[in-house]
Amino acid sequence: MEEPKYLKLHWSESVVAVAASQIFAAYIQAGRVNDSNEEQMLLKSIHTAIKLADTADTLVKSDEEGQG
Repeated sequence: MEEPKYLKLHWSESVVAVAASQIFAAYIQAGRVNDSNEEQMLLKSIHTAIKLADTADTLVKSDEEGQG
């Protein structure tokens, strides 16, 4: 039996993980994921989610960032 994995994600990591899972699910739904490219598509989903988060952070300033 495989050992359980325990994760303790920071808030920003969990946000990216949720976005990546939605992107990955869309790739699956579109038929773009198979046994031979699953790892590659998972990484692509994560990288896309990070790029989305980084772009949003660059373009959108929160209330706290705008004060001072």
